[in-house]
Amino acid sequence: MSLPARLLIVTDRHGCPEPLETRVAACLAAGARWVWLRDRDLPAPERAALAKTLAAQVARVGGALTIGRDVELAAQVGAAGVQLGDAAAVAPARARLGRGALLGVSAHSLAEVRAAREAGADYVTLSPIFLTASKPGYGPALGLAALGEATALMPVVALGGLDPTTAPSCRAVGAAAVAVMGLVMKTLNVQTVMSEIN
Repeated sequence: MSLPARLLIVTDRHGCPEPLETRVAACLAAGARWVWLRDRDLPAPERAALAKTLAAQVARVGGALTIGRDVELAAQVGAAGVQLGDAAAVAPARARLGRGALLGVSAHSLAEVRAAREAGADYVTLSPIFLTASKPGYGPALGLAALGEATALMPVVALGGLDPTTAPSCRAVGAAAVAVMGLVMKTLNVQTVMSEIN
């Protein structure tokens, strides 16, 4: 299964100077076609309402919405897929969402990438590739060599410290896509940042 886009936008309403749906709309207008609704700390009813809004926004441009960790919510809003916390969650998610669902696993080592592949995930996000302000506790940075090894195993979305200067090197070693959160959530000029990294 090919990935929906070579850039994955990861939501973070805490770092965003405007409502999240407004920021996502700006990203979509600037060319984004794949969005991961993270924001796991939202109360369930609010997260469900937000997911429904984002699903409609993304669908209007023919994009794909991934829901973080919540398989039932992904099913409820008709999301393209779900981002799972570990390989063990893949089989139940596949059973619930079907063969066409896009299932990703958050990996932080090559061992976790291998486990995700064995479990039948479609892709992994591998992080942190570079040091990142968003997740300071997730060091040390894995670097491009580890990313290159991972891409030989399965499709990998590079995450962590990605910006217009580091994204090309990730793609050069085989990353199927790159993911950004703080870069697009915090900026005051979405259009410029998107044009530089997409």
